[in-house]
Amino acid sequence: MNDQASHSRDSCAKIIKMSQPARDIERAELPNGLVVVTEKMPYVRSVSVGIWLGTGSRGESPESNGIAHFIEHMVFKGTERRTAEEIAQSMDSLGGMLDAFTAKEMTCFNAKVLDEHLPIAFDVLSDLVLRPRFDAADIVKEKQVVLEEIKMDEDNPENVIHEMFTQNFWRGHPLGLPILGTPETIPQFSRDTLLDSFHSWYASNNIVITAAGNLEHARLVDMVSRAFGGATRAGRVEKHTPPKSHASVEQRHKQELEQVHIVLGVPSYPLAHERRYAASLLNIILGGGMSSRLFQNIRERQGLAYAIFSEVSPYTDSGVLSVYAGTSPESAEQLIRSVVEEFHRIRQEVVSDEELRRAKDHLKGSMMLSLESTSARISNLARQAMYFNRFLSLDEMLASIEVVTREEVLAIAHDFFQPERLALTVLGNLKGLRITPELLA
Repeated sequence: MNDQASHSRDSCAKIIKMSQPARDIERAELPNGLVVVTEKMPYVRSVSVGIWLGTGSRGESPESNGIAHFIEHMVFKGTERRTAEEIAQSMDSLGGMLDAFTAKEMTCFNAKVLDEHLPIAFDVLSDLVLRPRFDAADIVKEKQVVLEEIKMDEDNPENVIHEMFTQNFWRGHPLGLPILGTPETIPQFSRDTLLDSFHSWYASNNIVITAAGNLEHARLVDMVSRAFGGATRAGRVEKHTPPKSHASVEQRHKQELEQVHIVLGVPSYPLAHERRYAASLLNIILGGGMSSRLFQNIRERQGLAYAIFSEVSPYTDSGVLSVYAGTSPESAEQLIRSVVEEFHRIRQEVVSDEELRRAKDHLKGSMMLSLESTSARISNLARQAMYFNRFLSLDEMLASIEVVTREEVLAIAHDFFQPERLALTVLGNLKGLRITPELLA
């Protein structure tokens, strides 16, 4: 019996604990200010590459609202070297993916291909960013496309309620402008206005190029130098004016909706704030998953909503923590009261060790899982280059999460969830429902 046990122990596989390998990140800067960042991942066969512009809808005036997103659309309509069809075929023929998006503070053009096809993918992306045609006939057609996109968003009440909340919360500031623009601004765009914004924003010192996957840094830098070496700097670097949040109650009646859609929010921290990890943990505990307080109380215990969650949206110099829920008109007031009660509880009572441990494991796990994707890696590299101007190792990020204390979460909650800072937006068939500011107290 002892011999069998000894043999069993000897035949067991040896378990060796291994630390996380260091990320192989390299950075270069061209004489014209363009930054190139790569991360080599030799164990994959793909490469993701992105061209990031440090301007989004926040750089617009009310009159030009939507022009950053419109330019993003227009570059795909054709360049000096490729038609719109040839741009589409260039990626489809490789089995690759070509995409773009406009956000509040950035615009991105990106592609994901097999490593051997990186030169073709980069040539297409650089062509889009350097040589768009902005054909007058295409501008006319694309205006109608974007107007249809706005209508499509208007048909989605969750999109509408978030847009309403954002416009009201950052009222009077470019952060409050809708990324898509409006039916009033889009028709006013001309080729000259597009070119003015394009030349100001698509400048070398406003561009970061990131790539991750099975690639060589020097080879990509050489490609970038050949494509962008002649690109010129912007005459002036855009300075952001910090926004002022507005704590108010806004309601919109929309009779055809079955549910009442609700967003409550408070000011949060900027993206690079030293307490950003603690704020993320607070968000997870409050409404960041199925075990969160809001989900367990409002959906599981009270049955007031199918969907309820919280999220943090950080920017250069500001941020917002918001809660979304959809419920019946009869339950709307009770749901709002319950959310406010959770705000009150989390700012008065220290979270438990178990809750904080669960939130830390959730945040660390989601962070590590996201970095398995080359597409997520280029986003991570761009964010660190544009907001931090340095690169944080995975171990550094995990350690920053681990040192957050229960008392720190409490202090942040006490700072965030002050009744006078709370904003509320309500959309739906209100049936005479009137939410007063007193409910938020």
